[in-house]
Amino acid sequence: MRSKLFVPGARPDFFDKALAGEADALSFDLEDSVPDNGKASARERLVEFLRSERVAASDKVMIVRINALDTAHARNDLAMLGGLADRLTINLPKVEDADTVRAAAAMTSARLLLNIETPKGLRNAAEIAGAHPHVAGLQIGLNDLLASLRCERSQRDAVHSVLWQVRLAAGEAGCLAYDGAWPDLGDEKGFRAEAEHARSLGYLGKSCIHPRQVPIANAIFARHGGVEEAQRLLVVAKAAEREGRGAFLFEGRMIDRPAIEEARATLRAAGRLNP
Repeated sequence: MRSKLFVPGARPDFFDKALAGEADALSFDLEDSVPDNGKASARERLVEFLRSERVAASDKVMIVRINALDTAHARNDLAMLGGLADRLTINLPKVEDADTVRAAAAMTSARLLLNIETPKGLRNAAEIAGAHPHVAGLQIGLNDLLASLRCERSQRDAVHSVLWQVRLAAGEAGCLAYDGAWPDLGDEKGFRAEAEHARSLGYLGKSCIHPRQVPIANAIFARHGGVEEAQRLLVVAKAAEREGRGAFLFEGRMIDRPAIEEARATLRAAGRLNP
């Protein structure tokens, strides 16, 4: 998931366009982009789309951001999406404790991508990440988090502190860390700089609010070492192990155990690690 494109649940006219685009993952939103009186309709149209043959034929990662778990809307979301759990990742907003994660996992067998977007959630990030085997990863929600603290997005030290804390929490739990959205569509330089920063800290990819951001994210996070590279590295690692070598050259780089474990983590996060 180098790139994850935000798709408003109230705009079914965007669904097929997003499916035909370049994003590795699509994140359909049933929360903030859908007014209360439109939740039921958006949910029904999204489920109809997700059940379609064109979605089944796609290799994109399908993600649905449901409503917060303490709302009636969330239970309706999960009930409607229940038959699609094996195809979906559920993005849970405003997660603040491990109990919320376990409650969500009891309601769906889908993989969970958990938003860290409040001060309490940030403080409990490690506990949240390790709360249940269904947790696929943590995702940063910088807009909500920084706004609640009256902190400006331009404060790079604050952004770095948040990114690093979430990255450490995800690393401890062995799950992925995913960067959030950049709010200013006209500021490509800002989007690029924040994506580069997240990549340097080991984040897997970045959320995009418009298709024009997708190629930038794809290019930046491809440099982090993708699934194909990780697969090639593990093939060479197995051959080296058979020969009794713990360190070896791979595509011009010296590789030892930390790099091998990183490759395994990349494939595990992508659901591509064979037992």
